[in-house]
Amino acid sequence: MKKSIGYVLGSMSLALAILLSGCGASTGSTDTSTATEPTTSSPAASGEGAATENTEPQETVELTISAAASLTDAMKEIETNYEMSHPYIELNFNFGASGALQQQIEQGAPADIFVAAATKNMNALVDEKLIASGDQKNLLQNSLVAIIPADSSDTVTSEKDLTSDSIKTVAIGIPESVPAGTYAQEALTNAKLWDQLKGKLVQGKDVRQVLQYVETGNADAGFVYKTDALTSDQVKIAFEVDKNSYTPANYPVGIIEGTKHRTEAEQFYTYLQTPEVLDVFAKYGFSIPE
Repeated sequence: MKKSIGYVLGSMSLALAILLSGCGASTGSTDTSTATEPTTSSPAASGEGAATENTEPQETVELTISAAASLTDAMKEIETNYEMSHPYIELNFNFGASGALQQQIEQGAPADIFVAAATKNMNALVDEKLIASGDQKNLLQNSLVAIIPADSSDTVTSEKDLTSDSIKTVAIGIPESVPAGTYAQEALTNAKLWDQLKGKLVQGKDVRQVLQYVETGNADAGFVYKTDALTSDQVKIAFEVDKNSYTPANYPVGIIEGTKHRTEAEQFYTYLQTPEVLDVFAKYGFSIPE
């Protein structure tokens, strides 16, 4: 009998030990499962993904600015300043003769802003409803000057001096498409010298080509804007043309009606009229219309 009770007690002790051991293993398994539970990290991963999406780089917007060739140097400085403060805007400039740029816009060439060197080019686009009348204004004014090579010994102080035998060629922009050429033709016509000088004239596709002709000695004199003359040490201003002898050289700016980037175009249009930018234009010789 004692042996049976002892046997039973021993069996009960063994069973209790096995039970306690099983509980301990279960507890350990639970702890491990909790530590590796995948759902505890899902919300964090989702939040991180959302944060990444919110900080995606903004898409760059490219604005195309069709501008008179005489604005090249000033616009390049303005471009640098603007893109530094507007990192998601890229300015692409299309410089040329205002008449040629007008025709490109009329033919559907992509453009967001137009800055012309003559009011007539802007008015034409307004009349054709390619620029709204309320989306354009006169921005700048320029002066027409006669230039000669920096090392020239010729004495040129007026239009009349261009008839001298020592002046073989006189460069002007194509009057039909280059405003500076139109103004030069007006001034020479008012001085009653246009017909007399016709045989000496060489025409450039824009005012910068006229400047180049004189710089390289391919022309003995030329008519350009004062702003162009100031950019080169290879020419000198012979005289400033009487402003009463030609149509005022105004530079209007306008927003193209068909722009695909209306908001950004309006922002740049406004920026061009700020005191900061007008100071840059003044530095390059432009004047601000009253």
